[in-house]
Amino acid sequence: MVGGTASVLVRLFSPARAAALIVLSTALGVYYVVADSIPVSGLWTQVYLLWFLVIPAVFGFVWLALPAWAAPLRQLLTATVVFAAAAVVLQATGASPVANFAKLGAMTLGAWCFLRFFEELSWVVLVAVIVPFVDSYSVWRGPTNTIVNKHVQVFDALSFTFPVPGIDAGAKLGLPDLLFFALYLGAAARWRLRPGWTWLCLTASIGGTIALTTVLDVNGLPALPLLSVGFLLPNADLLWRAVRGRSARDPRRSPT
Repeated sequence: MVGGTASVLVRLFSPARAAALIVLSTALGVYYVVADSIPVSGLWTQVYLLWFLVIPAVFGFVWLALPAWAAPLRQLLTATVVFAAAAVVLQATGASPVANFAKLGAMTLGAWCFLRFFEELSWVVLVAVIVPFVDSYSVWRGPTNTIVNKHVQVFDALSFTFPVPGIDAGAKLGLPDLLFFALYLGAAARWRLRPGWTWLCLTASIGGTIALTTVLDVNGLPALPLLSVGFLLPNADLLWRAVRGRSARDPRRSPT
């Protein structure tokens, strides 16, 4: 266990990852400060910049932290609590841009804590099939709809904001979406699927949801349907083999 923990820490804090983290933090810090004054015009130009630059940069932090999914559960829980507490304090004191990334840290590490309770890859697949329907109902008729339309301040506190270049506004993503992003990516790493392609598709799905929201001219759309596709699609063949193999080995399976 000690050796495994040391290996995780070496991968997480390797010089290359540390350098990438510094560069990414600096670039995003500057962007969050100057985003509204960037000379950008045109709605779709703004959407494309979010889709292909800002969103991948933000979720680059999750990619860089990915080795931490294998850290001891106690350490993950402690780090989750620290990030969550920091998010609450920063949000309350008006430091919303910094609070955003504390929320990202809390949801990411919390997802990897949650991942430990999944005994089979098929459980993750089942979740990926079910949660889009739950999320869709919540956004259109359920509690998310109520919060977004009647409790704006609550939604601000329970969401991550991507500043839109050129205007003083932001695209918002609910905290559960951050959690499922990390859960799917962690599952891809744990069961040796295709983490790189999974990260790419998950990231693209977030931008795709924003693009669909723009096309349909609505206040918001559920992110989990495309996010789940972003996990299932690049790993479809591996997931099928895993689920089929599990069924074949299950002694409770009825004979045919």
